[in-house]
Amino acid sequence: MLALRGIHKRYRMGNEVIRALHDVSLTIEDGDFVAIMGPSGSGKSTLMHVMGLLDVPDDGSFRIDGREVSRLSEDELAVLRRKAIGFIFQQFNLLPRTSALENVSMPLIYSEGKLDLERARGLLERVGLGDRQRHQSNEMSGGQQQRVAIARALVNRPRLILADEPTGNLDSSSEREILGILKELNAAGITIVIVTHEPEIAQQARRIIRMRDGAIVSDERLQPLPRGGAGRPTEGWTGAAKPTAAWKNLVQHFQQGIRTLAANKVRTGLSILGILIGVAAVVAMMALGRGAQKAIEDQLASLGSNLLIVRAGAHRGAGGVVGEAGALATLSIDDARVIRERIPGVRETSAAVRGRGQVAYLNRNRATTVLGASAVYARMHADLPTVGRFFADEEDRRRARVAVVGATLVREVLGGRNPIGETIKINKIGFQVIGVLPEKGANAFHDQDDRVIIPVQTAMRRVFGKDNVDFIEVEVSSPDQTSEVETRTRELLLSSHKVPPSQRETAFDIRNMAEIQAALTASTRVMTLLLSIIAAISLLVGGIGIMNIMLVSVTERTREIGLRKAVGARRRDILSQFLVEAVVISLIGGVCGIALAWVISMALSFFAGWTTSISPGSVLVAFFFSAGIGVAFGLYPARQASRLPPIDALRYE
Repeated sequence: MLALRGIHKRYRMGNEVIRALHDVSLTIEDGDFVAIMGPSGSGKSTLMHVMGLLDVPDDGSFRIDGREVSRLSEDELAVLRRKAIGFIFQQFNLLPRTSALENVSMPLIYSEGKLDLERARGLLERVGLGDRQRHQSNEMSGGQQQRVAIARALVNRPRLILADEPTGNLDSSSEREILGILKELNAAGITIVIVTHEPEIAQQARRIIRMRDGAIVSDERLQPLPRGGAGRPTEGWTGAAKPTAAWKNLVQHFQQGIRTLAANKVRTGLSILGILIGVAAVVAMMALGRGAQKAIEDQLASLGSNLLIVRAGAHRGAGGVVGEAGALATLSIDDARVIRERIPGVRETSAAVRGRGQVAYLNRNRATTVLGASAVYARMHADLPTVGRFFADEEDRRRARVAVVGATLVREVLGGRNPIGETIKINKIGFQVIGVLPEKGANAFHDQDDRVIIPVQTAMRRVFGKDNVDFIEVEVSSPDQTSEVETRTRELLLSSHKVPPSQRETAFDIRNMAEIQAALTASTRVMTLLLSIIAAISLLVGGIGIMNIMLVSVTERTREIGLRKAVGARRRDILSQFLVEAVVISLIGGVCGIALAWVISMALSFFAGWTTSISPGSVLVAFFFSAGIGVAFGLYPARQASRLPPIDALRYE
């Protein structure tokens, strides 16, 4: 079964080289019961670790059923361990905060990709612990814990059981129970190798091997081998590992990771908090930026789409002399009509005047913005009244004293009552209210609802006493015609107003609202990006916190890593488990962070009046970014854990 020839094992401790095994040659047959004895430091535990594939000899040949294994990779050794070797450790090495049932079935995660609780339950009943299946290790006596360890060693149906001082920490009663179980297992055909320094324990075996200073000094057989050996098939060592579906392994790693995280609630909570704050900051900042962008877009939409704003500019008068305040090119209502009629691509024009006025109703009054506009203004600016109506062209032509008021005036001047039909005074001139404008909202600089709109000719002749309009709004049929319409409008005005060539550049100022909108949108995007970068820094800090926590976890769970490798976990199994734990922390933190960001956004909207908008895209970015943080910052500690040699991990204190 096992054949060791000329095995050497050396350890370096500082500048000193210690020979743990020196030219050891040994054969273990199927079905034997072997006790290895010797004083402390004699090499007996090292020999057991080599036979159990936990340690690799420096020199010599080690064969199992004729197969050379001394030069196999760590993962290949792990597959052999899971298939045919069971370990019973002196310190039990049970997983803390885990039930006996889960401890026993744990090796099946790596051999079969699942926790076969029924098989584990049967083994616990076999070792007399049928009534302690749900108890955790700290709720059981030493003898009960050792019996759990025996059941765990049997769960993969091994051919060989290696027991390191299996009765060293037990009372005499428990000692007899454990020895009885080992004898029963040997009688069933399982090869048993125990390490002990107690002669009375060794006398229970069929064969005693004594060691000193790393070498075998005697090999005594007390009882003959059972007839025919164990009668066990040899393919348990040499057959291929049973493949398991990747998704099954992943599910088990997730379940194990969640159990481990739940067992360390404070540490897990602090890790989640770092990611939670980072994700909440990212989503909330993106919501603020997107909300600001949406508010700007709404404001620009209220100004109208595909609009050109034409204003008069200063130019020299006749004789080349500028007047007292600078001679101004003037705009009239007729200019608006001519632009609409003569320039292709113009859908509509609206002449307008603007100024400040005092609005009064009963004993209330308020200084507000007074806009005189054409009847098409409401359609061009998506400003149709929510209550009542807008004035018509006929009312504009006859200079009717009608007004459409904003929501702020309704609240502050009209006392919140229905204003339709009421008479207000604008600069002491009576106007009948015929409509209420839709609410546009306010910001730190301007209240868009603090305004009143009246017909442009009424404003010019009755309120402001003007002969000319302040500006003309030109609505273009489609965005691709904007540049052409702008050029033709300028040429038409320069021609009709007979502006001299030397003053043509400053005579009229034409602003393209689409360009302004694009500039503001670009600025908002830059602001959103900057806010997101600032928030991402906090997410990065949370990721570093995860890495620190995972490194601490690796240190605290080093013996557990050694145990998992002893029962057959490969490097990628350990790597996957620690990565899964990091990802679970990140995903939980991400979900909680998104929820917190939503609460923050709603609070900012409700209490501060800021516009916020959480988009599905920002949620997905934050969610997957948090998962990426878990992978990125969990990879290093997970890799460190997976690279730990099993024997070094088991010896770690």
